[in-house]
Amino acid sequence: MKAFFSNIKNWFSNTKTKSIEDLQGLEKVDAMLASLATETRIPGMSVSVIKRGQQLLQKAYGYANLEDKTEVDPHTTLFRIASVSKCITGLALARMVEEGLLDLDDSFYKHVSYFPKKEFDFSLRQLAGHTAGIRSYRGKEFALNSPYSIKDSIEIFKDAPLQFQPGKGYLYNSFDFVLLSLAMQEASGVSFEEYVRDRVLGPLDMQHTLSPNQVEQNPNVLMTKGLQKAEFYTKTRGGFKKAISVNNQYKLAGGGYLSTASDIGKLGLAILEGKLIRPEVMQEILTSQKVNGNATYYGLGFQVSQDEQRKSFVGHVGNSVGAYSNLFIYPKEEMVIAILINSTDPKVQDELNAIIKYLLENH
Repeated sequence: MKAFFSNIKNWFSNTKTKSIEDLQGLEKVDAMLASLATETRIPGMSVSVIKRGQQLLQKAYGYANLEDKTEVDPHTTLFRIASVSKCITGLALARMVEEGLLDLDDSFYKHVSYFPKKEFDFSLRQLAGHTAGIRSYRGKEFALNSPYSIKDSIEIFKDAPLQFQPGKGYLYNSFDFVLLSLAMQEASGVSFEEYVRDRVLGPLDMQHTLSPNQVEQNPNVLMTKGLQKAEFYTKTRGGFKKAISVNNQYKLAGGGYLSTASDIGKLGLAILEGKLIRPEVMQEILTSQKVNGNATYYGLGFQVSQDEQRKSFVGHVGNSVGAYSNLFIYPKEEMVIAILINSTDPKVQDELNAIIKYLLENH
């Protein structure tokens, strides 16, 4: 009997759960990601990792809805993608350039003559690169819940003076992209949403990337597409509470789209493989703008920079009400990493950076 209990003890000792440090490869990546959900750092998360055109990891963690314990699915759970929306707009802008509908250096007023004249003129390129001098949010403007159209929304900020002479400063903001999308729909003659759907999302088979109006105004669209919308949360000291209601339709171009990790992976792969846009046009989109001879590390709708290991990437980090997103595209390593979280900034970017670093070094 004594020998029996000794054998049982040894068996448990030999089969105890490994720590994350003991794991290797994708098993370790999976555990690192899962730990963020199990430690209540995030409500839910969806991840897509692509290497040399092949799906390396596509998985979900935590809950789309904490109240009813609905799990996240990387293919069918819709998240707000926040400023990753700007990357979609960057591609749409490039398509319009290719089609001759506009030029990057067009004056904004060429397409939107009814916007109040400012002390200085500014271009579409300056809007897309955040060097136009347009102001950023004030107070709780980031959380408006009014059904503005893109055109109507300029009432919020149209009378504000420029913050600096266009081209002489850099100020990241979403109102730049409200104006950019307004110019784009005036130039194309169709709504911004329609143009993006037909000329970007459709060709890239991003069928699960939708506007707020598509989701909210058509109750059957989610059922038809087999999708579920994540609940959106804000982190508090006591855990998570449901985020306040917002209407992001008017700022669709800068932070309004909803999508899945699977679709955002497709977006990244299209950029990596040079799909949709001619290389010479895409080069303009992915070139850092300069102010007074210094790089801004921002192209036209894309962050263009290096990580802590000095590896070059393009993409975007996004943060909005009930949403946090990463899209990193590493050309040299031929890797795309898309991460969507259903919480306003949950303060996990350091952990995500560590996971991305491990992926780049080990795959």
